[in-house]
Amino acid sequence: MAGAITRGVLFVHSAPRALCPHIEWAAGNVLSARVIFDWTPQPAGPGFYRAEYSWQGAQGTGARLASALRGWAHLRYEITEEASHGVDGSRWSHTPELGIFHAATDVHGNVVIPEDRIRAALEHAADPARLRAELDLALGQAWDDELEPFRYAGAGAPVRWLHRVG
Repeated sequence: MAGAITRGVLFVHSAPRALCPHIEWAAGNVLSARVIFDWTPQPAGPGFYRAEYSWQGAQGTGARLASALRGWAHLRYEITEEASHGVDGSRWSHTPELGIFHAATDVHGNVVIPEDRIRAALEHAADPARLRAELDLALGQAWDDELEPFRYAGAGAPVRWLHRVG
């Protein structure tokens, strides 16, 4: 790995069983290592499975993971990449119905909306519904709404320990 190192998490919220080994293979190909996920049944989608995988890699690894998984049928996932030296963090969200959404994030994981995007939304300030729709789009609200039922892991799901800061 050349350059600055970062880390993140691949959250596979729902995948059919037949797709699970292909997801591991695609992630392993991006990470240049064999990966094995701890798959558990997804309570929000009978017949689907979920997994989380913490990764470490060069800046941009999150984007490469998102590209490797983009557009796969019946797959819901999110990828986070923590902010690292000179680079904002990122979050990618994907659903079969909506496709992929990307947002820059700050060091706390909050979505950061660029100034130009806010100014474009403010062009519709006279129409509160349109303004709300533009801001919801910038925040990825539709992706959050669709993924929220799948984010809840259910009983017995693996616990993800937070990294100690400082």
